[in-house]
Amino acid sequence: MNYSYWELKEWFTNIDFTIVGSGIVGLNCALELKNKYPKAKILILEKGMLPQGASTKNAGFACFGSLSEIIDDLNSHTEEEVFNLVDKRWNGLQLLRKNLGDKNIDFQQNKGFELCDSETFFEDCISKKKTINNLLKPIFKERVFTTCNNIFAFQKTHQQYIVNNFEGQIDTGKMASELLQRAQKLGIKILNNILVESYQENQNKINVKTNRLDFYTSKLLIATNGFASTLLKENVQPARAQVLITKPIKNLHIKGTFHLDKGYYYFRNIDDRILFGGGRNLDFKGEETQRFGQTEVIQNQLEKILKETILPNTNFEIDYRWSGIMGVGKQKNAIVKQLSNNAFCGVRLGGMGIAIGSLVGKELSDLL
Repeated sequence: MNYSYWELKEWFTNIDFTIVGSGIVGLNCALELKNKYPKAKILILEKGMLPQGASTKNAGFACFGSLSEIIDDLNSHTEEEVFNLVDKRWNGLQLLRKNLGDKNIDFQQNKGFELCDSETFFEDCISKKKTINNLLKPIFKERVFTTCNNIFAFQKTHQQYIVNNFEGQIDTGKMASELLQRAQKLGIKILNNILVESYQENQNKINVKTNRLDFYTSKLLIATNGFASTLLKENVQPARAQVLITKPIKNLHIKGTFHLDKGYYYFRNIDDRILFGGGRNLDFKGEETQRFGQTEVIQNQLEKILKETILPNTNFEIDYRWSGIMGVGKQKNAIVKQLSNNAFCGVRLGGMGIAIGSLVGKELSDLL
């Protein structure tokens, strides 16, 4: 297809910054760059109709790790590394709220609750609760984790929950919409349904090759998270997360964000519905994919837990199902680095995009 003089001049000429990916990281990076360089010409390229990956497909948890997740992280990270991970997630959440405003993202702090499937697991977590609370005290100034009784009448679980007093939830769609509106208002150009296939550095410019056309940009910033391996040779694997949501349930009394099985399952209330996702641990290899979709084994397990544990005495219907693609790796810290003279990346959010996305976007812009 041939593009007109006007199209090429307006959208693909004299570009200062090209950002690949219009998710949380890409949009935050663009907003930071526009703030620093008001006259810069910024172009965001997005392969999907809406932000692909996980930015508009996540469960909307404003979380930084359940007690069992943090305990588990200490098996593969040092205390200092775990402290820094939580600190970064918490600071990232504060930055998200400060940048967009609680009302615009429907932020609610209804606490987080971890359900334990056995007395042994519960006691094991509780035995380390004081240590973790002490570790995190410099960040939160008070105890993060406490316990409470089974106030929501869940079945097949220990009769006490582990409570995260600082966990919250947001409306993911509102967050993405607010970010997109702010970017567009500032004159940041966003093009959808355009796939970046490769790039090549030529002296002080980068030649960007897409499925539509090739063009030059001064700087290239890659923010594709779960799809990073297409363009980068970094330690980032895709991880699909499957989700379902019920139809509205009358007099739904469940309120908050909930974690099961070290965070591999998670559910919450939204608009009188239960949103429930997870199960990647049933088939790690199969879910290491960039393809959207659902599998019978995971969907059946989600429905089983929903019926037997979460809503045992409630009639419900599934309204719809979807999936998102996260970016994970051997380590949980994000990769924010300069790749060459004029190329940079901010990827591997480890399923914590809402918590660290704003911060990674800012850190990516700070590399310039």
